Amino acid sequence: MAKSRLVGDYPVIGIRPTIDGRRGALKVRESLEEQTMNMALSAKKLFEENNVECYIFNTGSFMDKKVPKEVTLGSLEAIIRQLSAFSPLLCEAAACADKFKKAGVDITLTVTPCWCYGSETMDMDPNTIKGVWGFNGTERPGAVYLASVLASHAQKGLPAFGIYGHDVQNADETDIPDDVREKLLRFGRAAVAVATMRGKSYLQIGSICMGIAGSIVNPDFFEEYLGMRVESVDEVEIIRRMEKGIYDKAEYEKALAWTKANCPEGFDKNPPELQKTAEEKEKDWEFVVKMMCIIKDLYNGNLNLPAGCEEEMVGHNAIAGGFQGQRQWTDFYPNCDFPESMLNSTFDWNGPRETYVLATENDTLNGLSMLFGKLLTNTAQIFADVRTYWSPEAVRKATGYELEGVAKESKGFIHLINSGAACIDACGEVKDENGNGVMKPFWEMREEDCQACLKATTWNEADMGYFRGGGFSSRFLTRSEMPVTMMRLNLVKGLGPVMQLVEGWTVNLPDEVSDKLWKRTDYTWPCTWFAPRLTGEGAFKSAYDVMNKWGANHGAISYGHIGADIITLCSMLRIPVCMHNVPEEKIFRPAVWNAFGMDPEGQDYRACKNFGPLYK
Repeated sequence: MAKSRLVGDYPVIGIRPTIDGRRGALKVRESLEEQTMNMALSAKKLFEENNVECYIFNTGSFMDKKVPKEVTLGSLEAIIRQLSAFSPLLCEAAACADKFKKAGVDITLTVTPCWCYGSETMDMDPNTIKGVWGFNGTERPGAVYLASVLASHAQKGLPAFGIYGHDVQNADETDIPDDVREKLLRFGRAAVAVATMRGKSYLQIGSICMGIAGSIVNPDFFEEYLGMRVESVDEVEIIRRMEKGIYDKAEYEKALAWTKANCPEGFDKNPPELQKTAEEKEKDWEFVVKMMCIIKDLYNGNLNLPAGCEEEMVGHNAIAGGFQGQRQWTDFYPNCDFPESMLNSTFDWNGPRETYVLATENDTLNGLSMLFGKLLTNTAQIFADVRTYWSPEAVRKATGYELEGVAKESKGFIHLINSGAACIDACGEVKDENGNGVMKPFWEMREEDCQACLKATTWNEADMGYFRGGGFSSRFLTRSEMPVTMMRLNLVKGLGPVMQLVEGWTVNLPDEVSDKLWKRTDYTWPCTWFAPRLTGEGAFKSAYDVMNKWGANHGAISYGHIGADIITLCSMLRIPVCMHNVPEEKIFRPAVWNAFGMDPEGQDYRACKNFGPLYK
């Protein structure tokens, strides 16, 4: 695994094997030690095998991090088996907490097959994200402990996720049932995402764009709900670095050569009298490539900058950011479409790499939505306008085409399109082993996958009506039907943050139909047709209702149906979900949410208000 570009290690999951402390003639504790430890080891194995990007405290090593032997699972085994100097019960929990603190544990998973003393063994650290897995067996009351300790968590205001299997298992079983597996992984993915954001920065380059609400930065929200800080630089910083030569010249030359070889220009839609000359376009290419290099340096820092630029070498430790662009920048300079599109993609001139999150128009709330999707999937994210609803009747009138498949089932579809800043992974030309279009995690991308994306994309001269300074917009058509989830954070006065999301599919229309509809808006921008999954209720009676009830002009689109993971993540952050089409049986929130009424949506709002932001 590649070294993280961010300051700090990957989040750490600490697994807490918890056991009945009673000894005596029948050796209650001793009879449970092997089973308890096997649960911990099974959970460890599950996280490792499913690319939950974390370090697990008690593994010895994971994801290239070496954990000192004295803080491995062996320490906990020693505690349980009384081979260490620690006393039982409370002291064992304290010893575990101390070791976890020193190891930088962010997330704890308590596992047990038996009764334990709830408030004496629970994780009491208010700063960790907590899950408890109680084994469903008949021999010992693991479920009873689970219920008891979850009640203790609720009473003490420490929300915890309860995990309990549907079917009874034999005491010696080490396989994790599918329903337990799903909850463990959902908990792990969401908790790691939350912990990853903590202490990182959102970098806004510029400020508010064209009155877009999402680009009005609210630092209190970042700090209290996400544990992040906001760092700001003016757009002029990019010009300063260009003119002063504060960039990595070797990387720039490599990037420019790669761009010339792999990023062909498309048609220029502007009137001939407004079109730039070949020489001017050549300079614009140099400009936007240099822009991309500099924005990377602003995020990460770069030790290869010229001598005397020690301050610029440091960077802003940015896990996400946004670029204002319009209008002050784009009325004068080439736009940021190329840097945004390529940074949001899973590769560049250095080959496959972790995606960046760079929000168009500095829409911070859409950028954060993209960040949530990226952290949960490790795939590239699409930034788009939620532009137009096309009903079956409107499509028929415009093209003569009768909708089929998912578009027909959704009673139409939504046009997702914005100036060419969407990740080019969204073209759908990367295929799985069955020939289906996919968007891969960056570590699965191969050279042929990168080339497929590049060959599907042209870079068209910017529309001079929108971008007087020129630039180049990515242009592609999503030609595959892929499962996707569209999401959006919004801030509401008096309420705070809310999340809305919708699962659905990209729509693969016939090219001639796409062309006619695409030409009704900007034909030089990347084009994706989206059909939401309907439930017949609320906002999900038709694609029109989804569009009509969407809370902002932008949406962040992530590969896969990840709505359940987003709901879990938002509950950790105390952000209620106001709109979703996730089946109720997949919703997984802290157990204490059940104390806030019978309706899941109302529970969510009341619980989030009661517990408040995670970091306040």
